[in-house]
This record gives sequence, structure tokens and C-alpha cells, in this order.
Amino acid sequence: MTKNHCYLNAMGILCAAGSSAQQIKENINSGICNLTYSDAYHPNKEFPLGMVNDVLPEIPHIDKKWHSRNNRMALAVLQQIRTQVDDAIKRHGAHRVAVIIGTSTSGIDESEQSIQQWLSTSIVPDKYDYGLQEMGAPAQFIANELGTTGPTYGISTACSSGAKALATARRLLQAGLCDAVVAGGVDTLCRLTVQGFDSLQAISTERCNPFSNNRNGINIGEGAALFLVSQHCSGVELLGSGESSDAHHISAPEPNGKGAIKCMEEALADAQVGTDMIDYINLHGTATELNDQMESRAIAHVFTTNPLCSSTKPFTGHTLGAAGAIEAGICWMMFDDNAPSQFVPQHVWDAQSDEQLPSLNLASPLCNNHASINTVLSNSFAFGGNNISLILGRIQ
Repeated sequence: MTKNHCYLNAMGILCAAGSSAQQIKENINSGICNLTYSDAYHPNKEFPLGMVNDVLPEIPHIDKKWHSRNNRMALAVLQQIRTQVDDAIKRHGAHRVAVIIGTSTSGIDESEQSIQQWLSTSIVPDKYDYGLQEMGAPAQFIANELGTTGPTYGISTACSSGAKALATARRLLQAGLCDAVVAGGVDTLCRLTVQGFDSLQAISTERCNPFSNNRNGINIGEGAALFLVSQHCSGVELLGSGESSDAHHISAPEPNGKGAIKCMEEALADAQVGTDMIDYINLHGTATELNDQMESRAIAHVFTTNPLCSSTKPFTGHTLGAAGAIEAGICWMMFDDNAPSQFVPQHVWDAQSDEQLPSLNLASPLCNNHASINTVLSNSFAFGGNNISLILGRIQ
């Protein structure tokens, strides 16, 4: 069967782990977790958060509906790949370039602040615009910034949003609806998510500890990753994707991983690769009791080859709608041939295994110089059982 190839040509990224691909690689290799302890989003209750403390670019447009921190973060990562994107627009035409962005918060933080002011003063702030919080706002903003007129829309499926944007970009290219896509995810911190996850008793008061017997919850984070996606053979190949929606529970995953199993198996079939060809798995790895239980069972069911695995959330925090794109970006970094040694994201935890879970081959810092990585899988699992797995590979 003939495959229509799809490539992630360029990538911009920003999160608590760093402000560029190179900085993120260095911090992960060094085991540096830059979480910030703060009560900014939950008064009188301090949590470790994956905060981005960089100075973000200002929005260069008058329309107030674009003026959100979410869009400023999207603009920061777009600037990292702006040259490649502009070249693609010149090559294909603005009408043949799509923009697909995943998010779950958009400009909700600005809306929260405006509502608080309205409650206090009965006056709606002049800066407020409902469009700030629309889930399609980041995609529309980027298209407006670039001047593109191809398919433009947002995806909001909670924590799988960013990965689904990449899978959608691949389908648009394969369908011939465009020639290039700016795709990825962006999410910024707000009270809704921090206090919401706390109400679910899902937030840890210390750095998250995925797959440990002592795991006790997630760290919420923020960040963005954008890719230039096309059928031009450069960068990293997006070999396949698999999606499922098990709808087991609004917030809890199906305990035996049925939805996760389905999407990993579909991704393998779509990519036309066997389980023995997967060299590394970027785990969803939230460090909640139920997610780690489900994911380890699902991986043990699908893979008998025991590939290297790690969760990178202790470095980034759980960036929600951006997580799937950021973690695909970390996988993208693994194929940098200019690196002096093979980069494998290490698994940071207390090494206290949960004997109730299947054992995974968790990557230690010592394995990085010895692994040969050609094909990787990245998992993203969301509320409502909205699951996706992506498979990325080195261009042969």
C-alpha cells in the first residue's frame, strides 16, 4: 500500500523546561526541573506549576480580541519558525497554508480577571472581549498574523488537543486540501484549570512522580509548540496516528487501558510498523494513580519488546491542550543528528516501583549514550477517554 508521507519540517517550542529546543534538551539531559511554587492561581494554596517566566512578545494588532497571554505565547513560538513558514507561504500561496491549533484554555485567564473586576465594580473592563476565550482564537490569531487563508480552526479535546492538531494536519495534506500546515498546541495557566484540578484532588503539592508507588497527582503547566507540517521531505516524519474515544468516564480513564490500547494499535497500523520497531515511548505519565495504572497496563498489553519509556511532565508540568504538541516536540528533538550523543528524555522519579503495575523500561540518565532511536511513539490521553498516539520517525 502506498503511503502519503508527512513531515514535521520545523518546530518552535516554549515551556517551563526551556525557551528553545536546545535549552529543553540540555535541561532534560541534566535532570533540571524548573517548576515554580506559586499560589498565583489558587489564593493561599501553593502548588508547583510549570510556569513560563519569559518576557513574551506583544501582540502587534489593535483588535482587543487577540490580546491574550495565550496568543502571546503562540506568537513567541511562531517567531522561532517564522522564516520557514514565510517561505512555505511564498512557495504555495497563502490560500494553500492551513492553521490548526489545539488549546483548552485560550484566553480564559483574561476573562477571569475581567469578570472579577465586573463583580467588584459592576463595570466591564474596556480591554475585555469575549473572543479572547474562544477555543478557535489561537488558530485565527496565527492565520491573521501570517495572512493565510487556508483551513483555519481550533481543536479542544482537553489534553489530547495538541497531538490531534498534528494528526489533523496530516489528514488535510493527504486529502490535498492544503500544501502546508502550521499545527500544534498552546495553553496558559488560569484559575479555572488549577482550581478545577485541585477540586478533583488531582494536583500534587510536590514535583509529580510518575509511575512511582508514591505518586500523588499532577503538576499543571503552560507552554506551546508549533510545527510547520508538509509533504516536503525534511525534518522528522510523522509516520502515523491512532485515535480512540472510550467515553468510560468524564475524568477517569478506563482502568484496563482499552482506549489507550486501541489508539496505540491503530497508530502502529497506520504507520505500517511493528511493535519491535518502536524504540521509545513518550508516556502520557501524569502521575495520577488511575492514569499510570491504565497506561502501564496498556503498554504491557501492546508491547512485548519492552521499549524505553519516560514521562517528561516533571520537566514541563502537564500543559493540558499543549501537552501533545510539546511532547511531540520533545520526540522531534530526539532525531537531531548534530547531537554528540543520542538524546533520550530521562524519567525523573523516586525509583520506588508500584508492584501492582506492569514493569516499564523507564529511561535512566545512563541510557542516553547507548540507545539507537529511529522510531518513537507519543501518547496523549484526555478527559472523556479522548485518546491519541502519534508515531514519529527518522527520515530514511
